[in-house]
Amino acid sequence: MGFKGVFFCCFCLIFAVFLLSSSFVIGGDIVHHDDVAPKRPGCNNNFVLVKIPTWVHGNEVTEFVGIGARFGPTLESKEKRANQTRLAFADPTDCCSNPKNKLTGESILVHRGNCSFTRKAKVAEAAGASAIIIINNQTELFKMVCEPDEPDVDIGIPAVMLPQDAGTSLIEFLRNSSAVSVQLYSPKRPTVDVAEVFLWLMAVATILCASYWSAWSAREAAIEQDKFLKDGSDDYGGKEVTHSGGVLDISTASALLFVVVASCFLIMLYKLMSFWFIEVLVVLFCIGGVEGLQTCLVALLSCFRWFEHAHESVIKVPLLGPVSYLSLAISPFCLAFAVMWAVFRRVSFAWIGQDILGIVLIITVLQIIRVPNLKVGTVLLTCAFFYDIFWVFVSKWLFHKSVMIEVARGDNSGEDGIPMLLKIPRMFDPWGGYSIIGFGDIILPGLVVAFSLRYDWLCNKSLRAGYFLWTMIAYGLGLFVTYVALNLMDGHGQPALLYIVPCTLGTFLMLGKKRGELKHLWTRGEPDRPCPHIRLQQAE
Repeated sequence: MGFKGVFFCCFCLIFAVFLLSSSFVIGGDIVHHDDVAPKRPGCNNNFVLVKIPTWVHGNEVTEFVGIGARFGPTLESKEKRANQTRLAFADPTDCCSNPKNKLTGESILVHRGNCSFTRKAKVAEAAGASAIIIINNQTELFKMVCEPDEPDVDIGIPAVMLPQDAGTSLIEFLRNSSAVSVQLYSPKRPTVDVAEVFLWLMAVATILCASYWSAWSAREAAIEQDKFLKDGSDDYGGKEVTHSGGVLDISTASALLFVVVASCFLIMLYKLMSFWFIEVLVVLFCIGGVEGLQTCLVALLSCFRWFEHAHESVIKVPLLGPVSYLSLAISPFCLAFAVMWAVFRRVSFAWIGQDILGIVLIITVLQIIRVPNLKVGTVLLTCAFFYDIFWVFVSKWLFHKSVMIEVARGDNSGEDGIPMLLKIPRMFDPWGGYSIIGFGDIILPGLVVAFSLRYDWLCNKSLRAGYFLWTMIAYGLGLFVTYVALNLMDGHGQPALLYIVPCTLGTFLMLGKKRGELKHLWTRGEPDRPCPHIRLQQAE
């Protein structure tokens, strides 16, 4: 078994994991909607995250993140316009009765409990506070709403909730110093971040490179097949010549099985998500990344004549079989690259190594795994379409959380998401985080796009008369619509295939129907090449 065989074994284990096809922003939703607590006059704010930079004796020491209440005025979005106020601790600490300490515009820090949130805010406002910061009794944030039977609310100071650990830190600051001040503001996320543009270009360029490599390999195989047929070799025997070694065609059955296998892997990840499980995924990702990086580098270097001899010369390696000298020379570098990323994956620039390993792995997968006809491609993308919608949206009803989003974020693992994602930091976003895209959002539609280019080349179609140009444009448009929907939904996770599949597959099917080639695309997927042996027999 060669390196490709080793890759196939690893790929079979993590194939479903790679197809976590949800595209969304990591870093926390900026605006939270809540249908359980409906809006009414005086209690109609959206739930927004709030930044709370803190100063001690005039020196900024830290910054906390809280969540704004449904009631009260809208918080300032610009840091330079937000007022810096002194912080005071409420007495009594729950602020359910008039504070004993006199307030002159301070922000008051209170504990949660013993009365409603609106009661605390009214008491604090009446005592002269400029804002109220409520400490939750848990480490999570809680949405502060009005009481169901409460009349219309009129509160004139902002109310923010902090998690328990942040509140404990503020209390410690107040105990050690009386000169503690805070600032409350809720910066808005930019409508479009440059990270989304680069991520779009990265996904489109990856499919473009993989499609041309796949089409070139298919054309070379077709040329070899034609030479073989023209030679009239007796070994042919009328059998169909298959693809070159190392290529695997997806069947309809395997396309249907994808949904079951991927769903099982997803549930397993959701239930077993932990630090050690992420470590296992990192190891598997590195194995696939090493194979992908080696395959791409060997293919690239073999195009130069200086490396032709090293590429053509092979040596038998135990367990791996015949391996070229070029592959052996490149393998240590690929292994070292993957190991370096795994060791330093928590540093700020580690996303670069993750994206490199991810891109070469996707390109290698699209080179090895192929869709033989449009029927298989339609079944695969249709299954993935419903799979994506179910695990992003419908799973909330069964598991009370979106399984896809929980897994991709790596919740309960102590890690910043699983490694099977392409990601770029949001450079101009005051909240930070990453724009990400799942491997499946590239691999699955990429299989159909690569098939369209192989068909065009084998049929000698021009760019405009073929299918590749239009399916490639459709994919780019579908991914663009995904990011538009993502921004319209205030950063909530979106199933990218919900938008990509109708654009890509719909364009392919409509063009095939319009040109009268749909039946041929659906069944055979490549041009007919009559066997010379048959022609000779007919001539006789």
